[in-house]
Amino acid sequence: MADLSTTYMGLKLKNPVIAGSSGMTESVESVTKAADAGAGAVVLKSLFEEQIHNESGYAIDSNEQDYYYAQAEEYIRNYTRGNDLRAYLDLISGCKDAVDIPVIASINCVSSSEWTDFAVQAQRAGADGLELNMFMLPSDPDRDSGQSEQVYLDVLEKVTGLISIPVAAKISYYFSGLANIVEKIASTGISGLVMFNRFFSPDIDIENFEVKSTNVFSSPQDLSLSLRWVAMLSSRVPCDIAASTGIHDGKALIKQLLAGAKAGQIASVLYSEGYEVISPMLEELDAYMERHNFSTLDEMIGKMSFEKSGNPAAYERVQFMKYFSGIS
Repeated sequence: MADLSTTYMGLKLKNPVIAGSSGMTESVESVTKAADAGAGAVVLKSLFEEQIHNESGYAIDSNEQDYYYAQAEEYIRNYTRGNDLRAYLDLISGCKDAVDIPVIASINCVSSSEWTDFAVQAQRAGADGLELNMFMLPSDPDRDSGQSEQVYLDVLEKVTGLISIPVAAKISYYFSGLANIVEKIASTGISGLVMFNRFFSPDIDIENFEVKSTNVFSSPQDLSLSLRWVAMLSSRVPCDIAASTGIHDGKALIKQLLAGAKAGQIASVLYSEGYEVISPMLEELDAYMERHNFSTLDEMIGKMSFEKSGNPAAYERVQFMKYFSGIS
C-alpha cells in the first residue's frame, strides 16, 4: 500500500481527504463518524458573525418590558454572544477529546469586528488550526478593488500575529486580479489556502415573490474552476493549498493532487453519499498510486501543475477553439 500521508497547514494528515466545514461536521458525533470513516482531518462547521448578531437581536426584540434600557441591551448582547461562542468552544474541545485527527475551527465573517477575539479563544480551546472563511461581496460601487482586498490582508496579518496555531484562508475567485491577490494573501503569514469557498446562490420564487437559495450543493462539474487555479498557483505561493468544491470521487481528488493541492476538502458528497464515501476515495487514490509507481503522495503532488505540466498554456486558455465552433 502506498503512503497516503500528507502535510497541510503544517499539520500531519494520514491522508489528503478533509471533511470540510458543513453541517456534516457540526457535532462531536458527526466529527467522530468522519474520523472513523477515514478522514485525514476535519474542519468544523463555521461560526457565523451574523448568527451572533441575529440571535442577539432576537433576544432584544423579544423583550416586552416597557422600561427596557441601554445597559440591559448591552447585557443581552454580551450574554448571547458569550453563550454562542461557549458552545462552539465546547465543540472544539469535545472533538479534540473524541478523535485523533487534526480538528480545524472555522469562522465565517462579514466584517473584522469579531474575528480576532475568536481566534485566540479557538486556540485556547485546543483547535489544531483555524480556517477563516472570507468573502466580502464587492457590491459597493464607491469602494474600489484595492480597498476591498486590503480588508483580507489586514485581518489575516492581525490574526496570524496573535495566535500560534496555523491559519488558513478560504477565499473566493471573485477578485479582479486573482493571481495577484492570492500571492498577497499567501504572504500574510497564513499556512493554508482553500480554493474556493461556496456561496449562497439566490433565486426568485416567481409565484410567492420570495428570494430563496439554489444550487446549495456542488456537482462534479464544478471541479474545473478550482482545478485550473490550483494548478496555476500551487507552485507560486508560500503556503499549502487545499482544493474545495467539486470533489465527489477519487478521480477528482487525484486530479487536484496532481494539480498541486496538498489536500482536498469534501462536503456536498458527504450529504449525498454519507461518510462512507471516504473509504472508496482513498482506495481509488491508493490504486492509482500503485498503478503509476508513486510510493508517497509527495511524488505525485504537483506533477501536473502549471510549472511542471508539459502543456502549461492549456491552463490559461479560456476561449473554445474546437468545441461549439463547428469544427469536428
